[in-house]
Amino acid sequence: MKKLNDRLQTVAVATLGCKVNQCESASFQASFAEHGFSLTSPDLPADIYIINTCAVTEKAAAQSRQLIRRVQRTNPSAKVVVTGCYAQIEPQKIRKIAAAPVVVVGNANKQQIFEAAVSDNTASRSQQQNPAAAYFYDIRLQKEISQLPVKRFSGRTRAFLKVQDGCNNFCSYCIVPYARGRSRSLTLERVLDQAKIYAREKHKEIVLTGIHVGHYGLDLAPPVTLQGLLEKLCAATPELRYRLSSLEPTEISSELLEFMRDTDNFMPHLHIPLQSASDKILEKMNRRYTSNQFIEKIKLCNEMIPAAAIGVDVLVGFPGETEEDFLQTYELMRELPITYLHVFPYSRRPGTPAAKMKDQVPTKTKDERVAVLRKLDHKKRAAFYKTGIGEVHSVLVEDERSGDGLAKGFTDNYIPVHFKAGATDFNRIVPVKLEKLKEKFVIGTLV
Repeated sequence: MKKLNDRLQTVAVATLGCKVNQCESASFQASFAEHGFSLTSPDLPADIYIINTCAVTEKAAAQSRQLIRRVQRTNPSAKVVVTGCYAQIEPQKIRKIAAAPVVVVGNANKQQIFEAAVSDNTASRSQQQNPAAAYFYDIRLQKEISQLPVKRFSGRTRAFLKVQDGCNNFCSYCIVPYARGRSRSLTLERVLDQAKIYAREKHKEIVLTGIHVGHYGLDLAPPVTLQGLLEKLCAATPELRYRLSSLEPTEISSELLEFMRDTDNFMPHLHIPLQSASDKILEKMNRRYTSNQFIEKIKLCNEMIPAAAIGVDVLVGFPGETEEDFLQTYELMRELPITYLHVFPYSRRPGTPAAKMKDQVPTKTKDERVAVLRKLDHKKRAAFYKTGIGEVHSVLVEDERSGDGLAKGFTDNYIPVHFKAGATDFNRIVPVKLEKLKEKFVIGTLV
């Protein structure tokens, strides 16, 4: 057990960004806990801070820098380990803005977080002069996924399982392939082992996540498909519910939808990025589908699983996006049978092809377009939630109560519902009748 001045040493893990980062941070926490460290909040003084950064937008990069400065103010003598996508693409900038030496751990080296945190502080000083020190390798050369086992997601009913890392697509606006490297998959055996650990730890639902989940298994020998993985998981752990994170339109097949429809523990919920309904903009983005192909996939989903939740990513204000381009996106989102929108303004990322494009859209215009689509998102969610009124759905009861004092959870098809339940119902899957639409959720009754 690690002690400092005869007391238990404390570690705080701060996480910015995506589900993949959250999954990795859960592994960091598990490693420290197993070695006898005490976990605390990043807002409180700690002996060691682990900051898992994000770089997908300039806002995320700025938040990463702010977090580094904040923890060093909270405890100037703490050891600070910075990892994640911002650490991968801007290691020298991190060293410059830090008030005291920090250890920078690259995305290819995240399995060494514990070692980096407990090693002698001379590692920090050596990294100040040497960007290629022990915990920072060239992500472009990485051919295997980091092994980051997780025992459980503390405070979460739903757990994330990272099955894949990296991306080969190189969309013109995206910094992620430069920060995460090429697509790499966790072996089928390791995925199954992790799922069984979650089952033993009493988790009831798993979200399979990655940077490009649809490419899972293509790099393995022999290759494994995502559907093949899902079939194994659903059969091996029937007590667990499974959801998928984002899938490209081209990766959704009738066979996958048929499996989702016919498998009780594969939830009817898809998240499909569109980004733009303008084929001109999609081509500039280096996306690998047309708006018509996207339409066909949404219609196929709706035909095969009418009650499925379908979320869509939209990127607003890409260089060259005209008002006509934006209206094409808006009208398509309004007309299609989708459930909700995740809307993001384009953020210029140095090093990407889009950052060099001359026809950048003004920030004010981007903000206005984002607001329009987020208003549509609200309408879409309400319309979908209404379709479930009067029906009984299985709901995983979450650990925390809602602000109104009711239990809360999501139906199998991802409708948020609040209802009266006893303390023994938490972390159970229960039948709930959906009865009344509120602004952002449905009121239900435990059956």
